Amino acid sequence: MKKLKNKDLQRINIEEFKNTEKTPITIVLDNVRSALNVGSVFRTSDAFLIENIILCGITATPPNKEIRKAALGASDSVNWEFEEDTINAVSKLKNKGYHIMGIEQAEKSSKLNNFTLPNKPIAIIMGNEVKGVAQNVIDICDEVMEIPQFGTKHSLNISVTTGIVIWELWRKLNA
Repeated sequence: MKKLKNKDLQRINIEEFKNTEKTPITIVLDNVRSALNVGSVFRTSDAFLIENIILCGITATPPNKEIRKAALGASDSVNWEFEEDTINAVSKLKNKGYHIMGIEQAEKSSKLNNFTLPNKPIAIIMGNEVKGVAQNVIDICDEVMEIPQFGTKHSLNISVTTGIVIWELWRKLNA
């Protein structure tokens, strides 16, 4: 078995990416502190053809050295926008017909592995590394989803969580 080189992977270029049909998922980052986490979200979003990332509040925006370091160019391919207030961003998505999913540990949250796809585009809300998704944002979500965990830690890193959630949604959308 021979390891493949980048040239052997036959990936699309940025122009082709921009013109390719996207996965109907928007990611909203609610006051994410680490630009490295933001860059990782961009890179994962590129891998799964995510349609848009909305960076809210204190979340770093491109161009940013740490975003660039983790994104490896994905901030050039993935569509993104900045919105000062997460509530405004989520309200606009609701008005466009998105199903709003807060990714958080909360009362009456659903487990990601039991999630049934809605018949509309999805927006996932990812929260601050310490405080999570703000309560006022949780209050306007259509549902709250969490990843089942079994160890001693109470949470996963936001970039890891985003990757797991995107993979599960992508897998179900493409089943």
